[in-house]
Amino acid sequence: MSNLAIGFAGFAAIVGLIGLRFHVGLALIIVAFTGLMLITNIDIALSMLRVLPYDFVTDWDLSAVPMFLLMGAIAHRSGMTASLFDVARLWFSRMPGGLAVATNFACAGFSSASGSSLATTMAIGRITIPEMRKYHYDPGLAAGIVACGGTLGVLIPPSIILVLYGIFAEVSIAKLFMAGVLPGLLTAGVYFGQIVLRCWLNPSLAPPVPDHPSWSERLRALRTIWPLPLLILAVIGGIYTGIATPTEAGALGAFLALLIALAQRRMTVRIFRQAARESIMATASIFFVAIGALLLTRFMAFSGVPMFLAGLVADYSVDTTTMILITLAIYLVLGMFLDPLGMMLLTLPVMLPMFQAAGMDLIWFGILMVKFIEIGLITPPVGLNVYAVKLLAPDYKLQEIFRGALWFLLAEILIIGLLITFPQITLFLPSIM
Repeated sequence: MSNLAIGFAGFAAIVGLIGLRFHVGLALIIVAFTGLMLITNIDIALSMLRVLPYDFVTDWDLSAVPMFLLMGAIAHRSGMTASLFDVARLWFSRMPGGLAVATNFACAGFSSASGSSLATTMAIGRITIPEMRKYHYDPGLAAGIVACGGTLGVLIPPSIILVLYGIFAEVSIAKLFMAGVLPGLLTAGVYFGQIVLRCWLNPSLAPPVPDHPSWSERLRALRTIWPLPLLILAVIGGIYTGIATPTEAGALGAFLALLIALAQRRMTVRIFRQAARESIMATASIFFVAIGALLLTRFMAFSGVPMFLAGLVADYSVDTTTMILITLAIYLVLGMFLDPLGMMLLTLPVMLPMFQAAGMDLIWFGILMVKFIEIGLITPPVGLNVYAVKLLAPDYKLQEIFRGALWFLLAEILIIGLLITFPQITLFLPSIM
């Protein structure tokens, strides 16, 4: 069997193992090690298994991951993000679909401290679904906005997915963070417009909320969420101005979150232990999968699969739009049974050389890839965010949730079309850093 055939067989084996419910990291490590052993020899394979994981986890840029996770865990556990929906509800409840609009912006706000899609969906959904249920919102609308708004967690910085993409693609993490800002705001804005338009045309989707908050109540409510804008300003402002690297900004964010929680008397030893334990477990899980992806990268390089595919792209002059559509189709399939991290790290070793050969801007592609991952999280038959909402609202039918998500999937098609047609939406902020 040729090295190229071993490479393709290895990729198929990984997909098969994941389909059998193997842990993604374990499937990557097993197949990559076996493939390296077949192509080279067992001594070289063992040497890589000893050296590569150590070299990877000692990369300074990776220390941003536990820092951002700790910042998000402290902010969530100490209750800094709990009032987001209440404030959004006071400001938007008079609009058509006001509670769904509030949910949308609460998801966007929580994403700026979370970096995780599922965490955003679960945290905001616990608060918002009972409220929308109380006012007899259409189940599809209520569940759909929670599932789709949660996807902003992997796009709006700080995003763990973008940190890892930057390391694997060898592009600036700071520029990736800045590149995610406008597409994230665009996504929240398009969702907002769609909700208002649908509920204006069909008021039965979202019956009016009887609350009539005064301006003084609205302004007073803003005082409860000041810690979150401060954290966002410290992290994003530090990166944008060049004062701090992403790692330093993550450490500053975690430290500020701890100081704010202490100042508000919301931090106890038990809460800090919970936040630290949550961060450590999430970091270990992410690193395990990333180590598997690193070994897969070496295996694929030895097999020649990436160069073979890059050669096909060059030989057949495949245009950028066709490549992007093929990539979208791949992520739609992978989104049926993989989490965002698994989707990205499984495909990067093969896709990056292809897009480099095509001369594509890897920062622009990174944001598009995140958008594809978002779509994979809400498409049937197994959209992970949809099933997360199902856990929060067991009485909602899966068909209703998917039906509600479909409207936002149509909005995503519009957003991706804009990002492809106008790359400067993504590249403007990185270009002026």
